[in-house]
Amino acid sequence: MVKKIIYLIVVTCFIFSCGKGKNETMEPVKDDNYKLEFDKVALKSKFESDSITIWGASIIKGQDSLYHMFYSRWKKDLGWAWVTHSEIAHATSKSPFGPFIHKDVTLGVRGAEFWDGLCTHNPTVHKFDGKYYLYYMGNTGDGVNPCVPGKIKYNWTHRNNQRIGVAVADDPNGPWKRFDTPLIDASSDENALDALLANNPSITKRPDGGYLMVYKAVGKKIKKISGGPVVHCVATSDSPTGPFKKYDKPVFTAKGHDFPAEDPFIWYEKGKYRAIVKDMHGAFTDAGQALVLFESEDGFDWNLSKNGLVSKLEINWEDGTTQKVDHLERPQLYIENGKPIALLCASDVKDEKGVLHAFNVQIPIKN
Repeated sequence: MVKKIIYLIVVTCFIFSCGKGKNETMEPVKDDNYKLEFDKVALKSKFESDSITIWGASIIKGQDSLYHMFYSRWKKDLGWAWVTHSEIAHATSKSPFGPFIHKDVTLGVRGAEFWDGLCTHNPTVHKFDGKYYLYYMGNTGDGVNPCVPGKIKYNWTHRNNQRIGVAVADDPNGPWKRFDTPLIDASSDENALDALLANNPSITKRPDGGYLMVYKAVGKKIKKISGGPVVHCVATSDSPTGPFKKYDKPVFTAKGHDFPAEDPFIWYEKGKYRAIVKDMHGAFTDAGQALVLFESEDGFDWNLSKNGLVSKLEINWEDGTTQKVDHLERPQLYIENGKPIALLCASDVKDEKGVLHAFNVQIPIKN
C-alpha cells in the first residue's frame, strides 16, 4: 500500500512538472481585445523650452538607473526648421515621467559631406543584447532655412535627402558611433516604394529571432517635388545594424488616400506585433486626425485593432484640465519588463501670432 502511494505521488509530480514545462515554452496567449488606456498627465511630464523647439523623443533606462531621453530640437527663432536644422539631443530624469533636464547633444552637425551631416531627427532608442541602438533619420543639403516663425516652408533638397541611420553605444551616455552610410537608403529602382526617400524608422526584436523594421517611404510616381505616394515599408535583418532586406508591399494603407498614416511605433506584446500610428486624415476611424492602434500576426499584414482609437488631439492633465492641441504625434512607448509604461508624444499649440510652440509629453499607461 505504501509503495502504491509513493508511486502515485511520483507519477503525479512527473505529470505536473511536464505540464509546467510545456506551458513555460508555449507562445504567449494572443490578446484580440488589447487596449491602451491612459492615466492623467503630471505637469512635470511636459518637456519644453522658451527658446528651443522640442519634438519627438524616445527614452531608455541606463545602467545608472536614470532614464535617458533622446529628442529632436532646433532653435525656436528659426521657425519650423526641422527639415534643415534639427539635431538629436540627450536629457535625463530619475523617472520616465520627468522632469527631464537637457544634458548634451548626441547627434549634431558633422559636415555637409556626410549623408546625415546637417540634420538628424526623429530618434527611437532601443537596447538589444547589452548594447544601445539609436535609430534616426538624417539628411544633408545646402543648409538654407526658408522658414520664419509662423510660416512653414520646406527646403526640398534636404527633405528629399532623408535617409535612415543608426548610432551604437555601450552606454546611453555615449560615446555613440555613427556610420558614414545610411542603414536604409532610397532604392535605385525608380518604381520602388522608397525611390525618393526613407525616414522615420521603427524597430522591434522578433520573437523567433532577428529584427523587424517599419519605415516611412516616399516614391516618385507622383510627379511633384514632394513625390509620392507616401507609404510605409517593412524590412528585416538578422542584426540591429543590418543589412536589412526590404519587402515591396506597403502597410497602413487606406483606399483613396496617398498619405494615410505616419509615425508608427512597433513592438511585440501578447502574441502579436502591435503599432501605434498617426492617422493623418481620419482614414481609419471617425475621429479625424488621431493616434490609432494596429496589430499583425507576422509583421507584414497589418489590420486596425478592435480597440483602434488610441487618442484624439488632446492631453488630460492631472489638474483636471483637458488641453486641445494642434498635433499629437511621434508616439514612442517606453516598455519595461515587457509592459508599456509610458507613451511619449510630440505636441504643439499656436500662440496669438500663429507661431508653433512644441513640446514633448510623457503620458502614463494604465496596467
